[in-house]
Amino acid sequence: MKIFKRLLLFIFIVCLIGLIYFVFNGYILYKEAMDEKSLEDRISALQNDEHFIHYNELPKYYLDAVVSIEDHRFYNHSGVDFIATARAFRNNIRAGKAKEGGSSISQQVAKNLCFTQEKTLYRKVAELFVVYHLEKDYSKEEILELYINNMYFGSGYYNIYNASMGYYNKEPKDLTLYEATLLAGVPNAPSVYDPSKNLKLAEERQSQVLDAMVEFNKLSIDDANSVKEIQQTK
Repeated sequence: MKIFKRLLLFIFIVCLIGLIYFVFNGYILYKEAMDEKSLEDRISALQNDEHFIHYNELPKYYLDAVVSIEDHRFYNHSGVDFIATARAFRNNIRAGKAKEGGSSISQQVAKNLCFTQEKTLYRKVAELFVVYHLEKDYSKEEILELYINNMYFGSGYYNIYNASMGYYNKEPKDLTLYEATLLAGVPNAPSVYDPSKNLKLAEERQSQVLDAMVEFNKLSIDDANSVKEIQQTK
């Protein structure tokens, strides 16, 4: 029994040291990013872009589509969706590879504003420090604004304004339900779901967006089916 207790204590100490090590290195990465340019300056630069689109300038169904497919508990959590993270971890273990992500919208904003796309545990920890400040200093609506104005939509379009103008030659406020739900699914994998290159795959992703909206009571089944009928004509 003593040996077993000592073994458990040893494992606990090793895990604790490992956790401290990753948190420390993540904090160093966070500090380096903030020393290079503060979070406030990064956000200000994005907001001052001439094509920055505000929350109230977007169709509600586009905002609902983004939240439904990317982070449906966005308005209820404090920056990290631990349920989604745990589910992604479980599914990745089962698959034996990093197949699914569990990052919240806030985490994606932190990554895109402050870090490279390189996937490391240190960066994931560093993101959390940024997320803390985002959630403390900015509203959910402002965070969602930052997300849609700093995501890649394929074909060289790095925000919703450019994507809307580039794909449909119209401003985001004028997007139809079909167009809005199609674009909402693209940032998950822009090279795969680029509508100008892979419309069929983009519409398959769009169907997932529509189903999520129905599941979370953001869209009626009839409206979702009407969009899917449009898909058949493309």
